[in-house]
Amino acid sequence: MLRVYMRLAVLVLLLAVFITSCQKDENVTAAKTDTQLKVDSAEKQNTVPGNYLAATGILKIKFKDSTYTFDASQDSIAFVNISIDGKEYYGITAINKAHSVSFGISTLGAPIAEMPGSVAGCQFLLNSGGKTNTTFTLTRNVLSDDYGTFSLEKYNQDTILAKGTFHTYLATDAKKNPAFTLVDGSFELKVK
Repeated sequence: MLRVYMRLAVLVLLLAVFITSCQKDENVTAAKTDTQLKVDSAEKQNTVPGNYLAATGILKIKFKDSTYTFDASQDSIAFVNISIDGKEYYGITAINKAHSVSFGISTLGAPIAEMPGSVAGCQFLLNSGGKTNTTFTLTRNVLSDDYGTFSLEKYNQDTILAKGTFHTYLATDAKKNPAFTLVDGSFELKVK
């Protein structure tokens, strides 16, 4: 049953990535005045809970021998808050401008700075130009009996949308106790 909730949380996060990627494209074509930008930023700061599209900032993911970097000035990165069956989740979703790499990670609970949460869902999709994606999904580390942690250093403070780190475990198949890869990440996202 937990696996169903994790997959559902990841699916919702990936839908948020798709929506925010469309919003990011719209933001590029629509020029806003300084006054409109200030109003938009203020609305994002005061809307809790909510979903926030980062205007600037970096999300880095260390996966195997590679580091994947999402830059909010050109890629779509969102901090999302969702509710599923009365349970609250929050997390980060990202998709690069070329739509060849996407990532989503979620945590059970409400986002509170300096209070680590346990990872509830995660998915990493890579498309190397072929017709199919390589999909890595959340798996439990059998040695530590957990799915990883998500730590917020700052959340919704001044221009900082979210800053923190995470580590989790991903595998390419859903077998019982599959071989996993440790994934570490960091992020510092801003609303302007």
